[in-house]
Amino acid sequence: MAPRSHRLSSRRAPPRFFFVTLLLLVPVLVFGIFTNGRKISYFFRPLWDNPPPPFQHLPHYYAENVSMGHLCHLHGWSPRSEPRRVFDGIIFSNELDMLELRWRELHPFVTKFVILEANTTFTGKPKPLFYAANRNQFAFAEGKIVHGVFPGRVASRGSHEDPFILESQQRGAMNGLLRRAGISIGDILIMSDTDEIPSPHTVKLLQWCDGVPPVLHLELRNYMYSFEFPVDYSSWRATIHIYDQWTRYRHSRQTDLILSDAGWHCSFCFRHLREFVFKMTAYSHADRVRRKDFMRHSRIQKLICQGEDLFDMLPEEYSFRELIKKMGPIPHSASAVHLPAYLIENAEKFKFLLPGGCLRS
Repeated sequence: MAPRSHRLSSRRAPPRFFFVTLLLLVPVLVFGIFTNGRKISYFFRPLWDNPPPPFQHLPHYYAENVSMGHLCHLHGWSPRSEPRRVFDGIIFSNELDMLELRWRELHPFVTKFVILEANTTFTGKPKPLFYAANRNQFAFAEGKIVHGVFPGRVASRGSHEDPFILESQQRGAMNGLLRRAGISIGDILIMSDTDEIPSPHTVKLLQWCDGVPPVLHLELRNYMYSFEFPVDYSSWRATIHIYDQWTRYRHSRQTDLILSDAGWHCSFCFRHLREFVFKMTAYSHADRVRRKDFMRHSRIQKLICQGEDLFDMLPEEYSFRELIKKMGPIPHSASAVHLPAYLIENAEKFKFLLPGGCLRS
């Protein structure tokens, strides 16, 4: 039998083994952090970031065949003798189907559709004027449309233009276009992106009631890729303003008040795979495209039908509880109830936005 000291030493791993293992692991860890650094930071976001102050949610009352006077009173407001004029202002990129859906849905209530598009993306790349090239698609609203073109700035090769600065410049240019459209003090101004669509009964309520707060965020139900993938009610950036001389076009938090369940926000809801690729490289978060294979059509198609994230990102949440709850694919929904009426009336044309229509061309 071997001496006890010899038996103990034989159980110990040689120091050289640990050293070699460490040398092998360090590059792997460094590579993992380099390629997944943002994903890791999102997971630990609850440790380093604080949530914004909570909104004050205003109850939203609506049912078919209920008088406008009664609805105004339920909200603590009073009915008007005539409706306010409504101006719908959007910065447009390439969401042609969502634009048609938005304008068809809001057409009876909107005085002017004010649309501004640029000849470059927020990331400084040249782009076609998609609306101008497809204007015939919107002939139904021609008399109400005020269209402007923002002369964008093409980023020089190797430069790192801040896309949020270019986005802010376009939003600033919208103020002049709204004045050109004839907006006046007391009119309603909708500030939102193309895919952030207030429901018609929300717009009608706000234009027919007195006592509405001068600035009001709209809580929109959030969808991804189509109305088959409802996410939550976290969309809040859309706002309604009672226009005055101090009103400036923005897409950020402007008040603590938010009207509950006021419409739909359908992100990346495109008909064609090429449109997904365009937006992934064009919008303000284009830095999330970390690898070229992110833009491969077969990959995008697979992720759409699975309800998974195009950028391989974790949810942007402020608590581990919410983050873990939202990890993984978005559950499918078979419901097509309480969606835009024009969408249901033209279900065949827009089948890619409805349950079972995840395949794209």
